[in-house]
Amino acid sequence: MNVEQLLSGKGHDVISVQPHRTLAEAIRTLSEKRIGAVVVMGADGALVGILSERDIIRALGELGPGALESAVSRSMTSKVVTCRPQTSVDELMEIMTMGRFRHVPVVESGRVTGIVSIGDVVKHRVAAIEAESKAMRDYIAMA
Repeated sequence: MNVEQLLSGKGHDVISVQPHRTLAEAIRTLSEKRIGAVVVMGADGALVGILSERDIIRALGELGPGALESAVSRSMTSKVVTCRPQTSVDELMEIMTMGRFRHVPVVESGRVTGIVSIGDVVKHRVAAIEAESKAMRDYIAMA
């Protein structure tokens, strides 16, 4: 299974914010959409960063409540690790584990076409294990 197959099941929706927006605005977006990260897109639609809950906590820890009025660009992760639609789920799990992050934007031809979370990967792995278990039980029952 690859990332494109994951996205075909969950959708290609990408929630984004602009880098000049405030951290408070980004937090409202995260809360309203019930998500843990947003991609940060420039005016030209280019990926310029990602802002996660961890980035927000780090900003609040460093700057205190005043961080909420600072620009997203001040707190976002600007060196974004991405994957391609053809990336295997196993490779994606390794990328997430090694980088210690839970959200990876999917980029194709320089454009963000989706975002995959660790929850999406876990859901896929659980479904695969359940299918394998059922196949084994069916095989044993037929023997």
